[in-house]
Parts: sequence; structure tokens; C-alpha cells
Amino acid sequence: MDVIIIGGGLGGLCAALDLGRRGHAVTLVERRQYPFHRVCGEYVSNEVLPYLRRLGADPAALGPARISRFQVSSPAGELLDAPLDLGGFGISRYVLDEFLYHRVLAAGVTVLHATVADVEFDPAINAHAVVLSDGQRLPARVVIGTYGKRSALDRQLARPFFTQRSPYLGVKYHLRYPAMPRDLIALHNFADGYAGISAIEEDKFCFCYLTTRRNLKAHGTIPQLEANVLARNPRLRHILETAEVLYPQPEVINEISFAPKTCLERHALLAGDAAGLITPLCGNGMAMAIHGASLAATHAHGFLRGRLSRPQLEAAYSADWQTHFGQRLQVGRAVQRLFGQPLLSELTVRGLRRWPAAVRALMRRTHGTEF
Repeated sequence: MDVIIIGGGLGGLCAALDLGRRGHAVTLVERRQYPFHRVCGEYVSNEVLPYLRRLGADPAALGPARISRFQVSSPAGELLDAPLDLGGFGISRYVLDEFLYHRVLAAGVTVLHATVADVEFDPAINAHAVVLSDGQRLPARVVIGTYGKRSALDRQLARPFFTQRSPYLGVKYHLRYPAMPRDLIALHNFADGYAGISAIEEDKFCFCYLTTRRNLKAHGTIPQLEANVLARNPRLRHILETAEVLYPQPEVINEISFAPKTCLERHALLAGDAAGLITPLCGNGMAMAIHGASLAATHAHGFLRGRLSRPQLEAAYSADWQTHFGQRLQVGRAVQRLFGQPLLSELTVRGLRRWPAAVRALMRRTHGTEF
């Protein structure tokens, strides 16, 4: 096998499609059956569109929402508005992942629905073995890890962030909310967290928020947390009181870590959230996963065609990853510290309202350019 890709999210699907279209033998390992929901903000910067079109996967066929404006509110409801210079589109992961999955199959990629237990590298043969939970061993010349924010595989790889408890959890719903324009993405702050809402396909909206275990523990249940904390922001109260929820229980994920990670482990290339998670406040994780897949696929292709040695592959990929994402992740962590505390959030929103150039500068530092 030329390439094994671990994880069938956006990064894994795009890397598999890219390498499959280049003629390589690719296996994608994903434990879940498509389609399924993920905790995700479901906004994608337009920087990815040229690449998706080159892959024959233009998302226009899915009827995404076109998003060109950004809004943020303080916990008291003070508003800051700004244009999105490049813009983006809204599409649910339920729809987008399945769309890419069928293109991956059409490109001749093998998809295994299984769980990866470990990744081994043998320097004697300069190749990997991917070990599945049933004991099966899959050989590969290149391994790309795109398995998301946190996985049991991170424990096997002894990644430092995995042993550090993270206070964050994420909650996601799909809604109908006619009161909101479909060209707008909005972020609304509350004590110990913030929520994002933006349109996706059809007449639906994605509503997703980040908060802390401490916040949830203090109020007991998610409905009580929403009623007692989120609803103190009048913008969020209107959403919670008037929107139609489209599935009965929210999607929830725990232990969301924004700690620095590495983009290489045991000579495997890591991309997307497995390599580094940008704070949702900056709203660009989906685009970064797709761009990371492009970088990993391009460098893997060079190695598989004999144009790069293993050390050259790893050095080139690491340098490219750092160039494109290192600063974006640092800025995201810095911006995160400005929000979540009511007084600081109020001061930040009010200050940025008077300094629109700073808002656009922050956006440029957390977004990329077309590729």
C-alpha cells in the first residue's frame, strides 16, 4: 500500500481524494459509517474553493449558504460588525463529508470502517505498519493522520497534550432561525464561553458553542446551562427562545485541547486538528484541515515518486505546515484569551468597535489565501 490515512474527516477525505486522483494506492480508515454529525462550526473560508474544484469536488452542488459578513456580541449584547474580505460558505459536515466520501470511492480509494490501535515505523524497511484494533497490520510507505482533536491513538503515540486535562467542551445543534440573515456568521459571548451561529444548506443553521466543564457542572445539565448562562446574552436568549431545534439531543464533545501539537509523529504526517486545533472563535478549522490535506498529499506524492527522501519529506512538510498554520494558531490562542470573561469581553468588543482596522488585521492573521 502506498498510503494509509487515519481518520475520515475533511482532512482525511481530501488527502485521500487528492492522492487517489494522482494514481496512488490509498486506504482510508474511518471507524464510523457515513453520513454522521460532528461537533463543528460548519463555516468554511473561500480559500479552499480552488483546491476543491481541482479535486472535482466543488461544494456548489450542495447548495451551501454564502457568507460575507461577521458579527460578534459581548455578553451584554453589544455588537461589532465587520465584512469578511474573502468570505466563506456554510455547509453541514453531515452533507459535506458524505459528498467527499463518494468522490473518494470513485477515485479508487479503499475505505475501511475500523479503529486504529497503533502506528509503527520500521527504519530497516523505511515503512510503516498501521495496527487495527482486531490485530490486523496494514503496511504503508506513508501514513497520514487526520483523526481529529483527540483520539486514543494520541495516547499510544505518547503525545504530551493527551495527558493534560482540558477544561473545554463543545455543543452543537442544527436549527431553523428565520430571524437571522443567511449571509452572516455571528459569535455571541457569555460567561466562560461563546457561541457561533451561521447558515448551512437548505433553510438550516448551525449553532455551536464552546464552554467549560466547570460551567456545566455548576448548572447540572445542558438545558440549565443554556437557560442560566447563555441566555444572559440577549442575542443568545432570542436564539434559544425562538429557534426550532432540528434534532432532540445536541452533539457534545469533551476534552477539546488548544495546546500546541506537532505535525509529525513516528514519521507519520499529521494534518487538521490532529496537528493543531485553532480556537473556534477564529472560525477557520475546516479550511485549515483541507489546506493541511493539500500540503500532506503534495509532499507524500513527491516521496512516493522518488523525488524526496524520508528526511526531506518530513522537513519539507514541517516547514510548510509551520509557514501556513503556525502563526494562525498562535493568534487564535491569543484572541481566545480576550473572550469568555464578561468584563474583558465587553471591553474588547467596545474597543474593537472603535478600531475596525484591528478587526480586519486579526481576521487576516487567522485566515489564509486561496490555494
